[in-house]
Amino acid sequence: MSFLDSLVAAFKGESARVPLARGSASPWYFAEGAASRAPYEYTGAVRRAYLENPVAQRAVRLVCEGIGGAPLKPCDPALLALVSETSAGQPLLETLAAQLLLHGNAYVQILKDARGRPVELFALRPERVSVIAGPDGWPSAYAYEVAGKRIVIPVLDEDASPCLIHIRHFHPADDHYGAGCLSAADQAVATHNAASEWNRQLLENAARPSGALVYDTGDGNPLTPDQFDRLKTELSNAFAGAANAGRPMLLEGGLTWQAMAMSPADMDFATLKAAAARDVALAFGVPPMLLGLPGDSTYANYREANRALWRLTLLPQAAKLLAAIAEALAPWFPEAELAVDLDRVPALAEDRERLWAQVSAADFLDDAEKRALLGLPPRAATPPSSPVAEERR
Repeated sequence: MSFLDSLVAAFKGESARVPLARGSASPWYFAEGAASRAPYEYTGAVRRAYLENPVAQRAVRLVCEGIGGAPLKPCDPALLALVSETSAGQPLLETLAAQLLLHGNAYVQILKDARGRPVELFALRPERVSVIAGPDGWPSAYAYEVAGKRIVIPVLDEDASPCLIHIRHFHPADDHYGAGCLSAADQAVATHNAASEWNRQLLENAARPSGALVYDTGDGNPLTPDQFDRLKTELSNAFAGAANAGRPMLLEGGLTWQAMAMSPADMDFATLKAAAARDVALAFGVPPMLLGLPGDSTYANYREANRALWRLTLLPQAAKLLAAIAEALAPWFPEAELAVDLDRVPALAEDRERLWAQVSAADFLDDAEKRALLGLPPRAATPPSSPVAEERR
């Protein structure tokens, strides 16, 4: 801001920001649905999805590991060192990508030395962080709570430099917290887990539908309670479980075994499980083909699916993370720019090769315009040669 702009702002006054809603808890954290649906809780949802569901875990790992291993454009070496270093033993960008995907929020604490320069970027667990709103509802600090201890981290320190970076996805009903993909995939994950549990129970029962024992002696007398309990115990001990599959059964006293056929609903259970798996992949932005799911014909081949993953999921989320980090670290690295180097991404090699060929064939563009279209920096000016050098030539 120039001196005149500062003088005008001093007399005119700055525009006041609109207030934000201040709630004790974010609506997404316990988003109650219908009466028959259990409230969504992040810790339990992570356990059911990432720790117990193979489709959700693989989808998250594809996204976060792809972003964590994406090549970055050359910039300030100190800034690249901050971003490339590990956070509590985990790659920083990979951790932030997983937290943003699952939780919808990612928090980075900026640790500084005695001179006030950043020396480490530490990723905080998002479920332990809460926003402390000011009188107008805008965040004034962040509280980190763990093991009964509460640490308050201000937004800005005494030098007006940021202490914490808050990166979040868009949430249409919340001013402070973002919406994660896991909340949208929670029901699909529950359906897929229930289908897997049903298949396991079916396998333990000889991998076929159960039958019924029919007692008919002709006189219409039912089994006594003792006979019924004894028969039930013998069947459970001798014929239940995968170890007793195919074991012959000896029946007497008017007992007959009647096998039950597979119902159409049972036969369609595999389709239901595959549909739930595709919903999980859809929520996390991963093409089902990359997760080994059948029945998806959107992409012609694996190469197209991998390219779509980068174009539609990895690059937008990586741009969000890198832009937020670069903006927060601008007081120390004002000219630095964090971005993915598209020329070094193997999945995008064909796209970049086609772009280079098109730009190179454009005769109506000069070299500077071609470099700008390709995202390359301007070519350094060649210093003029001295007259002595010209004479020697």
